[in-house]
Amino acid sequence: MMHLEYEALARGLRQLPPPPTDEGSVVLVVARPDVDERVTPQRCPLTPQGGVEGDRWGRRPNPDPAAQITVIRADVARLFANGQPLSLFGDNLVVDLDLSPANLPTGTRLRVGTALCEVTPKPHTGCGKFSARFGQAARDITADPAFQDWRLRGLYIRVLEPGEAGPGDPIRVLSRPAGER
Repeated sequence: MMHLEYEALARGLRQLPPPPTDEGSVVLVVARPDVDERVTPQRCPLTPQGGVEGDRWGRRPNPDPAAQITVIRADVARLFANGQPLSLFGDNLVVDLDLSPANLPTGTRLRVGTALCEVTPKPHTGCGKFSARFGQAARDITADPAFQDWRLRGLYIRVLEPGEAGPGDPIRVLSRPAGER
């Protein structure tokens, strides 16, 4: 069965080990040149002008900097994907790091590979494509109050200073807004 049922997802999420909070790693970089197209480079420039090089975000007429780069937690993505490729999500960065709002509040600065990035306030939520690819139960659990503090659908970051990132590179929390965590 390609899509897991709600209870299997909930059980699987509760069994995941705690992710790293201050330093993790990039598992996968994904550029989306066109709708439903995915490229997974081994090294990729991240820039304030274009986000992930080759991604269609930078070609939009008025790209929203608050929605520049999408990030999802790797272990959560693996559970939802249930054997499907992680690039199917369409998130630009698949990472091993705690993405919860408690750990990464808006304004948190991160070093992703060699790029300086910042967590934006824009919420990242599942859409119809998400439920078509991973099942309605996956979309439902991302909205479940029991898991809201996990930020299961991930978050958005924007690039402040250009650099490069690729699988295996560190992703480090450099600073959180004053009074957070």
